[in-house]
Amino acid sequence: MAKPVVIVVGADKGGVGKTTVSRTLLDYFNANNVPTRAFDTESPRGTLKRFHPEITDIVDLTTTSDQMKIFDTLNAASPSVTVIDVRAGLMSPTLASLRDIGFLDAARSGQITFAVFHMLGPSIASLDEIAETTNFMQGAKYFLVKNFVNDTHFFEWDKKTYDLYFRKIGDATELCIPKLNEMAFEQVEVASVPFLKFVANKGVNDEAANYSFVLRGYVRHWLMNVWQEFDRIKLTDLVGSSKSARIERKAG
Repeated sequence: MAKPVVIVVGADKGGVGKTTVSRTLLDYFNANNVPTRAFDTESPRGTLKRFHPEITDIVDLTTTSDQMKIFDTLNAASPSVTVIDVRAGLMSPTLASLRDIGFLDAARSGQITFAVFHMLGPSIASLDEIAETTNFMQGAKYFLVKNFVNDTHFFEWDKKTYDLYFRKIGDATELCIPKLNEMAFEQVEVASVPFLKFVANKGVNDEAANYSFVLRGYVRHWLMNVWQEFDRIKLTDLVGSSKSARIERKAG
């Protein structure tokens, strides 16, 4: 049986594109034929659930019962990969809970593969978040993600300040999610389908759709660039898959 893989996507700050990145991860694993389940912590209504309803459950991570739904079922034969989209303000409490239930110890001992995609904002508050989050990262793969999809402008942090924070990080890896054409992004939101389905011109129930050829092209190009970042960090190796997906495999 494959070792369980848990990927947490989050930040304490809101509006940094956590769910967008979670959606690209689910599309990437789908294209790689990696069985994946997801948990959306925007209880009671979740954005991730809207785009990936078949594999996503909405949970309240502040409750013990919903924590059990996730972590008591990690050793199920399939799927072996769990993606958790953590709502704004819940990143630090979630990591503290994972410490308290012994999950982080299990990750350190190699029983579980644990990865954190920490979404960065353009302010000094993100550096403060990094300093706090780093305390929980022993045994985890730590990815710092700059998301430009909504035209975010990251300022150049003062070098002394930058060095002060980043020397604490250790083995963190930086990722950049490129900007997506605004009209294309909005059209995918209206369609309420995964990015892959939009590229393939398919509706919610896989029926033929009539999305703009131009906008589908923008999404295809953008998603390809995002997946190149995932390839660069060897994400398929992390989850135990030997292949690297190309959009054409699923989107035609």
